[in-house]
Amino acid sequence: MAYAVPVSEDLFGNLAPGPAGPGLGSLAAAGPHAPLAVRLRPRDIDEIVGQHHLLGPGSPLRRLAAGQPLSVFLWGPPGVGKTSIAAVVSRSAGARFVELSAVAAGVKELRACLTEAKAELARGRATVLFIDEVHRFSKTQQDVLLPAVENRLVSLIAATTENPSFSVISPLLSRSLLLVLEPLSPEDLNRLIDRALSDERGLAAPAGQTFSVDDDARAQLVQLAGGDARRVLTYLEEAAAGAAAAGSCVVTTAAVEQAADRAAVKYDAGGDEHYDVVSAFIKSLRGSDVQAALHYLARMIAAGEDPRFIARRLIVLASEDIGLAAPGLLAVCVAAAQAVQLVGWPEARLNLAQAVIACATAPKSNAVITAIDAAMADVAAGRGGPVPAHLRDAHYAGAGRLGHGVGYRYAHDWPHGVAPQGYLPEDLEGAQYYRPTDHGHEAAIAERLAAIERLLGRADAGGDAAAAGAVR
Repeated sequence: MAYAVPVSEDLFGNLAPGPAGPGLGSLAAAGPHAPLAVRLRPRDIDEIVGQHHLLGPGSPLRRLAAGQPLSVFLWGPPGVGKTSIAAVVSRSAGARFVELSAVAAGVKELRACLTEAKAELARGRATVLFIDEVHRFSKTQQDVLLPAVENRLVSLIAATTENPSFSVISPLLSRSLLLVLEPLSPEDLNRLIDRALSDERGLAAPAGQTFSVDDDARAQLVQLAGGDARRVLTYLEEAAAGAAAAGSCVVTTAAVEQAADRAAVKYDAGGDEHYDVVSAFIKSLRGSDVQAALHYLARMIAAGEDPRFIARRLIVLASEDIGLAAPGLLAVCVAAAQAVQLVGWPEARLNLAQAVIACATAPKSNAVITAIDAAMADVAAGRGGPVPAHLRDAHYAGAGRLGHGVGYRYAHDWPHGVAPQGYLPEDLEGAQYYRPTDHGHEAAIAERLAAIERLLGRADAGGDAAAAGAVR
């Protein structure tokens, strides 16, 4: 369903109507019984917490708030301010605000909304159309929306928790700006806690008292929130209510644990224990202890670690500690990282766990990192003379007179596709960077590499026939 504000219900579920005229009405009208996260919604663009990279001078959101017609997609995890940004931007622009839920609105409702927006525009009143969960819109619905965006009949603000490249038609996405919202930082979440404690719309303490949050409880709230503003305020409100019921106005870790209905996980996402847990996670994977690796994965998940960070560490490990001993593991970890982007919590834990189990149980080799680091060390030390003349570019007139490309042996003209000739600069002849282990697939690579070396004439062949058999 769609609704415009002001009407009998505003954007945040307040039943009292706002003042007449365009815009959102009174955003401060939330009653004392509304959830804390609702009461503390930003009233203007400068009250938005986080997303500093999107709110600087001249940014698209600032331009939209100034009344410039344009359309944007807000892509980010839950609780990072997508709806709040849409609301305050619309209010700042003095525009008519209409919200559609992609879950409930069909083509009929969308057409009616656009027809009304066209009529309002003829009367000189612009419309900001906010669509939540836009990735749930069908292709038909998106096709209906496309002309309105293309002709700027509406300024579209579309929110999604999924990568719009996979769920939004290209013509619609190409006519809009894609803005990526990030999870709130610990500093941002602490600002919200401070606002809840000091703002008149915040926590309501018993007469003559004010709420406070001890340091451990504050750290626990930030950790449990996992970058989600709504979650940190919800937990804080419940913890404060529990403390007040026990006759205290101090929010403690015990109150937070009870509010969150979960045990505290001792894990500071910005401190030493963060690095200790990550270190133990990587070392458990490297050591092939799948049980320990899963334990540390669970600790990171419970502590609100960014799943993209976990996925990135797995991608690095797949090359650093497994490499060609199990060459398919890199693709597994990259796929897990993509799945994290598409699926999100809580299901993404399954994708990460699958990759963790695969990495922990795979054969291990550090030959890849050893090889590239050794090669880079030679380059840094100034070793590596001119490129051999027969390997130089010969695709231009006069190259032959310079000797470039002269004597080059085309590999495909030789038996087994290996041409005996030198490839390294002269001062690096005989250098060996990649030394495969006998673990997993690298055992087969080691056998093949030895045969190639013999065919290249860099080792005792032991018979070309034997070498050719290994290369096939």
